[in-house]
Amino acid sequence: MIKYLRLSLIFLLLALAGCETLTSLRQDFADKVFGREPPNPPAELQDFKPTYSAKIDWSSSIGKTERYDYTPALDSSAVYANNAAGEIIKLDISNGRQVWRINIGEPISGGIGLGAGVLFVGTKTGNLHAIDSAGKLLWKSKVSSEILSVPRYSDGMAIVRTGDNHIFGIDATDGSRKWVYERSTPALTLRSSVGLVVDGGAVYAGFAGGKLVAIRADNGKLLWEATVAQPKGVTEIERIADITSLPFTDGALVYAVAYQGRVAAVDRRSGKVVWSRDISSFAGLNAEAGRIFVSHALGSVYALDYEQGKSFWRQAGLLNRRLTTPLPMGSVVAVGDLEGYLHFLTRDEGNFAARIKLDSNAVMSLIPGASSNQLIAETRDGGLYAISIAELNESPAGKAETKTESKSPEAKPAPASESAPSSERSIMFGNDPLTPNSEGAGGPGITLPSTEP
Repeated sequence: MIKYLRLSLIFLLLALAGCETLTSLRQDFADKVFGREPPNPPAELQDFKPTYSAKIDWSSSIGKTERYDYTPALDSSAVYANNAAGEIIKLDISNGRQVWRINIGEPISGGIGLGAGVLFVGTKTGNLHAIDSAGKLLWKSKVSSEILSVPRYSDGMAIVRTGDNHIFGIDATDGSRKWVYERSTPALTLRSSVGLVVDGGAVYAGFAGGKLVAIRADNGKLLWEATVAQPKGVTEIERIADITSLPFTDGALVYAVAYQGRVAAVDRRSGKVVWSRDISSFAGLNAEAGRIFVSHALGSVYALDYEQGKSFWRQAGLLNRRLTTPLPMGSVVAVGDLEGYLHFLTRDEGNFAARIKLDSNAVMSLIPGASSNQLIAETRDGGLYAISIAELNESPAGKAETKTESKSPEAKPAPASESAPSSERSIMFGNDPLTPNSEGAGGPGITLPSTEP
C-alpha cells in the first residue's frame, strides 16, 4: 500500500512539474526565439551610399520597458509614452519637452491608445485606465487578465484585448462593460503583444492557429472567421502558426500574416481568403499606396502587391536582425532592428537609402510623426526619438545591396515553394453594408469605404 502511495505521489509531482514546464514554455518561447540573445548572430551591416539623410529632431528618456512591448500615441500637439513603472509621459511633439508625467500606481503592460481626447492604457493586473489630456484619471475598469496590447477607441467605446484571448467593449465615458468576446487558448502559443484593429465598425484580430476574426465593434458578435495559416509539422513548436501582429485594412480587404505561416488578403465582407503566400512574420506588416511591406521572421523585408501578393522586391541584407513592423513613409520604408539601428529602404527598389543609430538596444516600435517625413521610434532602453528623413541632392553611384524578386508584379511569378495567388477575387463594392442595417440587429450596419475615385 505504501509503495502504491509513493508511486502515486511521484506521478502527481511529475504531472505538476509537466504543467509548470508547459506554462513556462508557453510564456517564454517568444523570448527564447526573439529574445535579447538571438539563436543566430545578426548579419553585419554593409556600407552603402546614402540617397537620403536621417537626423534625430529630439529625444527623451521614458523609463524601463522590462518585458513589455510599448507603442506611443500621437495627437496634433503631443506624443504620449509610458514605462513599466506605471508612468505616463506627455511630451511636446515639436521639441520633445515634457508637459507632464503621472504615475497610475501599478505596472503598465501595454501601449497607449488614444481617442476622443482620452488616453487608454492597460496594466499587468488587468485594469484599463482612462486618462484625460491633462493627466487626470477618469475611470478604471477591470477585465479578465493582463493587457499586453494597445487599447482602441471606436464610437464611444474603448476596445481592449487581454492576454487570455478575450476582447472587451468598454463604455468610454464611465468604464462600464458592454460586451465581451471569448476565445479558448491553445496549450502552446507565442506570448506577444498582438492587439486589434478597428475600422468601419468592425474589429479585426488575429489568434493562435492562424485564425483571423472580424467582430462587430458595437456588440462583440462574430461576423466571420478566416484561416490565414494552417499549423504544420510534427512537434507542437513546429505547429505554431500564430498571428502575432496587427492586421491592416484597406478598402475591401484586410491583410494579416502568421508566424511560421502565411501572409493573406481576406475579403472584409465574407471572410474569404482572396490570396495567400508562404511568408512567416512575427513583427507583422504595413501597407501604403498599393504595396504591402512585411518583415520576415528571419530578417528579410518584402514589398508585395495588394491584389495578388506577388513580390516587387525583397531586401535580404538584415538577416537575423529581429526587425520591427515596417513603416511606409512615401518614397521610403523605415524598419528598426535589435541593435538600435533604424534603416530606410527605397519604396520602389528596396535599396538601402539611409541608416541611423538610435540606441544600444532594440528598436521596439515605430509610428508616424508630426509630418510626412517624420517618425517616432521607441527603444527597449526606454528612449523616445523623433527622426526626420530628407532626400539628398546627389544621385547614387549604384544600387544598394538588394535581392530583387521582380521589378513589377507581372515580371516574375512567386517562387514555386510559395502558394500561388488565387485568380478568384471578390467584387469591389462601395457603400453596401457588411451586415444588415436593420432594427434589432444590435447596432448600425458595418460599411466599408467607397472604392470610387
